[in-house]
Amino acid sequence: MILLFCGLSGAGKSTLAEKVSAKLAAEDICVELIDADEYRQRLFKDLGYAMEDRFENIRRLGYIANKFSAHNIITIISAINPYDSIRKELARTYKKVKVVYIDCDLNVLIKRDTKGLYKRALLPEDHPDKLTNLTGVNDPFEVPENPDLHIHTDKLTMKQSIDEIYSFIIRNITKEKYLYNTYAHVS
Repeated sequence: MILLFCGLSGAGKSTLAEKVSAKLAAEDICVELIDADEYRQRLFKDLGYAMEDRFENIRRLGYIANKFSAHNIITIISAINPYDSIRKELARTYKKVKVVYIDCDLNVLIKRDTKGLYKRALLPEDHPDKLTNLTGVNDPFEVPENPDLHIHTDKLTMKQSIDEIYSFIIRNITKEKYLYNTYAHVS
């Protein structure tokens, strides 16, 4: 199974992906987390933030995720992933792709602004520090038409969000296929 966590910056994608991954691993369920920010910094330095680059980034992440998924490893891709067409492309290309929309009201995100991105995006047009391509402010974000799961991080607690995602995963897998092979861990 491949889970596409998508949503605006600061909505909680990475945090939820980390916490859900840890909860699955604690249950001996094979899981891999692919954080788009980390992959961009380490492997995909050639990509910018134009639409074509964003599509290519998601295609590459999807390809990697499929390699894990083919070995019965639940794979979570945490990425803004702003375009519905590329999310649908991945769902058509690979098996068991589920879109998880991590949603948060823009005004709440502006108040949180953990990375200072919203502040920069809202600067006057002529300001030298203005961020001109922040998804959801001055670059598009297409809300998923029919996400498999919709999490409102501005309305749910962290625990409630984690529990909802975890329950969704458990309902959608054959658990036995995703358990770690205990013999592989014998030294």
